[in-house]
Amino acid sequence: MIREALETQIKDNYDVAVCGGGVAGIAAAIAAARLGKRTLLIERQFMLGGLATAGLVTIYLPLCDGYGKQVSFGLAEELLRLSIKHGAEDRYPENWLDGVGTKTERDKRFQVQFNAQIFAILAEQELKKSGADILYGTSVCAVHKEGNKIDALIIENKSGRSAVGVKSVVDASGDCDVAYMAGAPTDLYKQGNVLAAWYYYANKGEGYNLKSLGAVDIPEEELKMSGGKQRPALVNRHFSGLDGKEISEMTELSHKVLLDDFLAKRGGDDSMWLSTIATIPQLRMTRKIVGEYELKTSEMHTEFKTSIGMVSNWKKRGPVYEVPFETLYSASVKNLAVAGRCTSVDQTLWDVMRVIPCCAVTGQAAGTAAALSDDFTALDIKYLQDTLRKNGVVLHEKDI
Repeated sequence: MIREALETQIKDNYDVAVCGGGVAGIAAAIAAARLGKRTLLIERQFMLGGLATAGLVTIYLPLCDGYGKQVSFGLAEELLRLSIKHGAEDRYPENWLDGVGTKTERDKRFQVQFNAQIFAILAEQELKKSGADILYGTSVCAVHKEGNKIDALIIENKSGRSAVGVKSVVDASGDCDVAYMAGAPTDLYKQGNVLAAWYYYANKGEGYNLKSLGAVDIPEEELKMSGGKQRPALVNRHFSGLDGKEISEMTELSHKVLLDDFLAKRGGDDSMWLSTIATIPQLRMTRKIVGEYELKTSEMHTEFKTSIGMVSNWKKRGPVYEVPFETLYSASVKNLAVAGRCTSVDQTLWDVMRVIPCCAVTGQAAGTAAALSDDFTALDIKYLQDTLRKNGVVLHEKDI
């Protein structure tokens, strides 16, 4: 046992600190900075986008209900269009973006496949344009609280250990790390994560292509309702995503499976080469907050007076969910909001809420709330909703 006594210098102060630079964090930081707040985005990698870019999950899933109605707006749509500003790789929805054709259940949904590297740089540029600061290569390793509010984040990077004073915080870490450090109630994904090993390859005949090896189990409750079967797994093992040694083993397994698959696919084609592999573990669900409200799978088409936006189900046409603000925070830490896959939903809905459009919707709401208040238990919901509306968000299904 080593006992440490540390004095950590506060190097800077921000109105809003966003922890995690995935799509949820990007949306949160842009939203806060555009409202004139001094905003810091903290990202441990050297590339924005999280799983959407460094993880090669380069499919911006639907903004629509599958029956021709767009349900996710604001930054969710803005970031989709940004991701293909210089062209889409695949799944380009002409009927939505170019105004041609129809929008019915027989047509393409409002989704695209984008280039990870271009999107990451464009997101960085958009953040800088908004006025937000970015700290790359930086981890949040602890929080300091005054009562039931966070007043500083302890960070580490190449400069060493320091602290950043904050008025409000958005946890967009994907693993709910900051909420956990701050003592907010959290819950784990009980099934764990299956192995995934997505990669890009290129050759003369097929060009540049994404190969998706593994992804996520179907949630057990969903299987019970559908009577279906679980998808085949790459290996007979699940990963919590919250243990350093385990994640390292997962990464090694991913690399082996990936290389074996590529070499088998390559065969005798000397023109085929492995182009890009994921540079972060492809973990989908790990830990989430237990918020003031838990959104349930059964609550599709339910109107919530405190809605901060809507999301659809990427797996099937029809379901639409209004997202209550209370799913983004716990009263135990009054100035902390969560975004992305950290939000308070049941185990089955988690697999819906973890994807890019949902991350953008909850990110914009969390960043906006953080810009408006440092006590989310007392925030005027009408003030928050009016601000979101002014920035392009549609809150209720009846308003589509």
